[in-house]
Amino acid sequence: MTATRPDKPLATASKSSRLTRARRSAILKALADPRRFELLEHIAKASCPLGCSQALSSMGISAATLSHHIKELETAGLITIRHEGKFHYMSLRPGVLDALATTLASLEQAPCGPR
Repeated sequence: MTATRPDKPLATASKSSRLTRARRSAILKALADPRRFELLEHIAKASCPLGCSQALSSMGISAATLSHHIKELETAGLITIRHEGKFHYMSLRPGVLDALATTLASLEQAPCGPR
């Protein structure tokens, strides 16, 4: 399940919390699907990397649908997949959600002063 990700690296060390426009769009598009967001929540709440079989049993969807959602999350750069024989384990890619939160927080406008 290896896939290319748009603008693979987050950024240089001095801009580690910034996302490119393409990367931000890919992440938001991936998170727009409710089932995909639910899968990301399962991965985030797992104390260890989450096995695909665990995700399959907890989500109540077909294996093909799960595979599609995993591919979309990996392509967006939100998760990493570790392969151990025929088993696959998912974990969050460090720093991506923090970078997205920073980007979204920068959109908040300061209150207007008195006129």
